[in-house]
Amino acid sequence: MLIDVHTHIFPPDIITGRELFFAAEPEFQLLYGPAASKMASAEELVRSMDENGIDLSVVFGFPWRNTEILARHNAYVIEAAARFPGRLIPMACLDLLSGACAQEAEKMITAGARGLGELAVYSAGGNMDRVFDNFKQIAALCREKEVALLVHANEPVGHQYPGKAPYGLDFYYGMAKAAAGATLIFAHWGGGLIFFELLKKQAPAEFANIFYDTAASPYVYRTEIYRAAAQAVGAGRILFGSDYPLLSPKRYFAEMNQSGLTQPDINSICGENAARLFHINKEVDRLS
Repeated sequence: MLIDVHTHIFPPDIITGRELFFAAEPEFQLLYGPAASKMASAEELVRSMDENGIDLSVVFGFPWRNTEILARHNAYVIEAAARFPGRLIPMACLDLLSGACAQEAEKMITAGARGLGELAVYSAGGNMDRVFDNFKQIAALCREKEVALLVHANEPVGHQYPGKAPYGLDFYYGMAKAAAGATLIFAHWGGGLIFFELLKKQAPAEFANIFYDTAASPYVYRTEIYRAAAQAVGAGRILFGSDYPLLSPKRYFAEMNQSGLTQPDINSICGENAARLFHINKEVDRLS
């Protein structure tokens, strides 16, 4: 079984009229303003899954600032998972700057979200205390409900690209400590945080429930990242995520097969780990 833990879908009216949603949403305009920026509906995602042999996808929307759009998008994700049973695992996005963040999180989990994400902060505007206060509250909720958090992270060095947040690894490390005990997935290899697990005096408990996904890896890293990451934390804590529709899953599979990973490690990354994390009790097939 192949499981993609990082995919995005949008309601059709947002896809066809994206420019109508730019007002007061600078992050959405930054990421999806260019006409070449890809957006996909639930139907397009499932079609891509069939074409690429993906059995299940963890799916989410966008962390809108507008509470009504955020709620409508989350509802679309949960409804899409109901329309495609056994194919989509819904997560709920949140605005970590909102005063209603914790209440929205609980409401969405009650409505059927299997976790919270992709959570992203592209600009806190001096309100970092509010971000961490909200994050601690929802992390506590995820511990209680035994659901996962998936958080955007990006490397603080290297080339610039739309959506690259201006935060260092101390920001993501702070999130790791705040979420201790909850299942936390850092997207995009944790922005490099994964390698600081090798620090001699780092408390292992702070990273015990942290996983790292591969989203956007072909765009950012050389193929060797797979083998290096597996050596750093073990393949059992790495999750295949495509960041669909940004990149085709085939690019990830090709890179994994070229990276020097063993087939058992590829199997773990591409499905076995996610099956355990999301309590999917099905036999996992080998990646062909």
